[in-house]
Amino acid sequence: GSTYSSKVFRVTFLTLAVSVAVPLLGVTVLLDCPIDPQPISLKEPPLLTGVLEPNTKLRKAERLWENQLVGPESIVNIGDVLFTGTADGKIIKIEDGEIQTVARIGHGPCGGREDEPMCGRPLGMRVGPNNTLFVADAYYGLYEVDPDTGETKTLVSTKTPIEGQKLSFVNDLTVTRDGRKIYFTDSSSKWQRRDYLFLVMEGTDDGRHLLEYDTVTKEVKVLMVGLRFPNGVQLSPAEDFVLVQETTMARIRYYVSGLMKGGADMFVENMPGLPDSIRLSSSGGYWVAMAAVRPNPGFSLLDFLSEKPWIKRMIFKLLSQETVAKFVPKYSLVVELSETGSYKRSFHDPNGVTVAYVSEAHEHNGHLYLGSFRSPYICRLDLQHV
Repeated sequence: GSTYSSKVFRVTFLTLAVSVAVPLLGVTVLLDCPIDPQPISLKEPPLLTGVLEPNTKLRKAERLWENQLVGPESIVNIGDVLFTGTADGKIIKIEDGEIQTVARIGHGPCGGREDEPMCGRPLGMRVGPNNTLFVADAYYGLYEVDPDTGETKTLVSTKTPIEGQKLSFVNDLTVTRDGRKIYFTDSSSKWQRRDYLFLVMEGTDDGRHLLEYDTVTKEVKVLMVGLRFPNGVQLSPAEDFVLVQETTMARIRYYVSGLMKGGADMFVENMPGLPDSIRLSSSGGYWVAMAAVRPNPGFSLLDFLSEKPWIKRMIFKLLSQETVAKFVPKYSLVVELSETGSYKRSFHDPNGVTVAYVSEAHEHNGHLYLGSFRSPYICRLDLQHV
């Protein structure tokens, strides 16, 4: 009798399994997928050895103004006064430890993902020669802000088409010393900042990568197109080229004006993480903050999924961006590159114990100030003691 009952059990179990699986599969097939992922071929990530060897140096950083800021993405200083832009659309000034709101480009309500386009999201920030702030707002465009009066002036609006297309995700900027030219990135023509995960996972190459705004003639030129998530930008110390991070491809390109249209080449390829922002270091090189890491040895989800668009489709049919974001391992990494793009040193915080997420590393007065698009604080690392 036991063989009979086990057979009945098997048949019942299989029938049940099939009756659950088939509709589930059917539903999954029928569900819309918000993205149309493209296969991307990434090289095997570099081994984390030598100067890239994992360490816990970022854990020596101190958290400042904890729970008084929401996602301070980019940090600049005028003297010892710090400025940053936060997830609730504010441009903030920190003087003698006191936090005050200087300006807002958008308007409330500010809260969830759906409020972002109205609220605004200041991302890249720079100081111009007259000590004014230049700000890239993801939704509104390029602005000049007077840090004393809070007066804001629109330089390039996302409402105005540029070469027939509106800006969709204004991200970072870099300004010449004379303040004449601003180079900035538009990360996508399709996705907005609140859908950055769709942008990474889709692998779309629709970023109008690099644009140039002339503050005198007020003209905007598109310099490079066809990048996969162009993000941080930085002029070289001699201002003879512009570096642009291509986040999805884990690489940095450089652009030289005057070369054949869009003269671009590789500066660093196959990085150990997805580069977010890039800023000058006092040694003549560059600080690069990684939005996510590609561990080797280890498992890199991004690399695993890169040539499997069908898995990405399944994931995004069933899960929200917020849920998927939770699977990205917390691992903070900042690297310093030499002027030629070789790795000089790296600071890690495996598991993001002290520095949970890092979007920018800004050097000032012997310290590295670490911005984060998700954390409620700024971290400060004393470079003399790492």
